[in-house]
Amino acid sequence: MGPIIMLRLLREKLLEVLQAVAPLIVVVCVLQATTVHAPAALFLQFLAGSVLAILGMLLLFTGIELGILPMARFIGAELPRRGSLAAIMAVAFAMGFATTVAEPDVLVLAGQVAAASVGAISGQAIVVVIALGLAAFAAVAMARVVRGWPMRYLLTTAYSLMLALSLAAPARLAPLAFDAGSVTTGVLSAPVVTALTLGVSSVLAGRRTVSDGFGLLGFASIGPIIAILVAGMLLP
Repeated sequence: MGPIIMLRLLREKLLEVLQAVAPLIVVVCVLQATTVHAPAALFLQFLAGSVLAILGMLLLFTGIELGILPMARFIGAELPRRGSLAAIMAVAFAMGFATTVAEPDVLVLAGQVAAASVGAISGQAIVVVIALGLAAFAAVAMARVVRGWPMRYLLTTAYSLMLALSLAAPARLAPLAFDAGSVTTGVLSAPVVTALTLGVSSVLAGRRTVSDGFGLLGFASIGPIIAILVAGMLLP
């Protein structure tokens, strides 16, 4: 990639990041000026943190767009040529797990759980359970793309199981379980898993990229919910 293309990509991503972060900064500044009147040191710390967040998001989004997504699409397109459904599912599981354990939203949630429980619940254990749940359902969703299973049947089965477990699992874990499902569709795992799926569906005969390549994240996000509920039932 040439320097001109790189600069264009950086400029595009910077505009996206500013559009995402600017409303929050404006709201906090308005509240600071009119209502909350936080100490000057704390407000300056917020502004400095916002600048660092913008720079970090810029580098993260650029890196994902530049290298991670093209590689995920290439891997997805190559897998069907191996002729092994087990290999496709294994790769989907591995990539789903690897991206989820590095997902910033998942790490933040795990840290908050560990802090709120005063260490009674391990943040690392939460990350692993969430990652295993998403990885398992990503593998099943990939098999669905290859075999052409109707998504409505998978969703009906998964949601029925999730609701049943919600009634059977300890009540204190239900809110955490549903939060776990929401944080997995973050800035890293969502685009990588989607790119992998689009790569697979693009080379399969008789498949339509839009109908077969999407819907996976909605299905895969059920996995962490079920995983947390099951872990809560099995562990003391």
